[in-house]
Amino acid sequence: MSPSILAILAVVPILTAAVLLVGFRTPAKIAMPISFMATVVVAYLAWEIGIIDIVASSIQGLFITFDILYIVFGAIVLLNLLKYSTALRAIRKGFSDISEDRRIQVVIIAWLFGSFIEGAAGFGTPAAIVAPLLVGMGFPAFCAVMLGMMVQSTAVSFGAVGTPILVGVSGGIQSPEFAAELAASGLQLSDYIQMVTSEVVLLHGITGTLMPTLMVCMMTRFFGKNKSWKEGLQILPFTIFGGFAFTVPYVLTGLFLGPEFPSLLGALVAIPIVVFAAKHGFLVPKKTWDFDKEKNWSSTWFGTLNVKLNNDKGEKRMSLVKAWLPYIIMAALLVLSRLPQLPLKGWLADIKIAWTGILGTSISASSSPLYLPGTILLLAGIITIWLHKMKSAKVRIAFKDSAKMLLGAGFVLIFTVPMVRIYINSGLNPSGLPGMPIVMAEWVAGNVGDIYPMFAPSIGALGAFIAGSNTVSNLMFTLFQYGVAVKLAMPSFIVVALQATGAAAGNMIAIHNVVAASATVGFLGKEGMVLRKTIVPTLYYLLVVGLLGLIFIFY
Repeated sequence: MSPSILAILAVVPILTAAVLLVGFRTPAKIAMPISFMATVVVAYLAWEIGIIDIVASSIQGLFITFDILYIVFGAIVLLNLLKYSTALRAIRKGFSDISEDRRIQVVIIAWLFGSFIEGAAGFGTPAAIVAPLLVGMGFPAFCAVMLGMMVQSTAVSFGAVGTPILVGVSGGIQSPEFAAELAASGLQLSDYIQMVTSEVVLLHGITGTLMPTLMVCMMTRFFGKNKSWKEGLQILPFTIFGGFAFTVPYVLTGLFLGPEFPSLLGALVAIPIVVFAAKHGFLVPKKTWDFDKEKNWSSTWFGTLNVKLNNDKGEKRMSLVKAWLPYIIMAALLVLSRLPQLPLKGWLADIKIAWTGILGTSISASSSPLYLPGTILLLAGIITIWLHKMKSAKVRIAFKDSAKMLLGAGFVLIFTVPMVRIYINSGLNPSGLPGMPIVMAEWVAGNVGDIYPMFAPSIGALGAFIAGSNTVSNLMFTLFQYGVAVKLAMPSFIVVALQATGAAAGNMIAIHNVVAASATVGFLGKEGMVLRKTIVPTLYYLLVVGLLGLIFIFY
């Protein structure tokens, strides 16, 4: 079978999902089972993968599905507990005291707080936390999911304390050819990783500075009363300020400290600066922007998460510090549990549920439930119950509401993630064919020549779109990107950096990330609508990063 035919067949499962979700706006609960079957058919007939391997890959996918659902459940539980303890009302009031302007709230909550959560936990956690928090603040569910997905961009390459670089790039690039190049150049792997890190922070620093502006403009254009880009641009000085407040320390950290802390430190430095500026009116427009009255919202904007925050008679208002304490504790625990310098990470990660050699194949699966952010979120929820002295009846309601919301996401993800694993594992075939993602990537590389740097980020984004993970995309494509760079006589560390940056941008359109984020606000069934919006910032990111790649290599 010719490479072109294989490439066409390899794109069929992805195209099926994209056309159904985006083109026909088919709910994911229908689109993803169909896409799963398309993947199985292509894998079985074209790649000659055995039924046992397909089933084993599906089981591997179910392990990952559990991980995702556990994180989503923890995020929903924490939010519902904060809602029923009245903390959410205090948090909303606190943000309103900083500024009632929704555009400023987007910069602080979505862009900065979301980037901090990404730096601490990664793996889709920011959208799972930010989206329901925004709904609690009075944002439409559709808008909240869109913004939650958009924050999964600039900070993602260094999410979970640098995992996409330290695990994804390091694990994906190691090969005899790469080892020989390192030896010839007198470099260690750590030196090469730092070279890649330096390029990644520069690419993100330039491109990501405009992300808060784009987030605000898309909110005012698609969810504002006047459907106006201009109303978003009216706050341009503040959004640019918010962008630089994060990206400047982010870039400096990456250049001088390495890949573990750019997103964490970038957000930690930026949050107090931007909050102080907003409270003192620095670069803040005189005219406050808000959504139209809720009764005038489109019916497609609503989710099923109910966060009405009406005051109960005689109810004492909670202090802002006490209200925020569960989130502060959660963030601190996430950081402490992910620092490689502390033993806590090893203790938690070593407790695993594993199945090695599933059904006698070479495919294995494992989960470290105590290490997952879901455990941290639930622990923060338990602390909330004690700290806020919640009544047992309200606790039961919070857990019951959260469990109901999880059912829809579970059905979609038990098809989505196994589909992804079959797709990725398609390289394990008796014919010796490359896996489906590699076949597509090789076809692109073989047909574009010297302008390949324009396409390198898109390969990374494709991996993230399929796998829902920057780390997995890097594991899947880094060695391929390295090989193309060597073949085209380009600096390999720049091409690998383009891969890592593009893979971060691809998280904005990753299907099971959209499903997970939608589940936290009860927006399931409308995933295609979200993808039609988040494709805009994704294309912006890939275009700018691709152009920067050409400049970095040829100029």
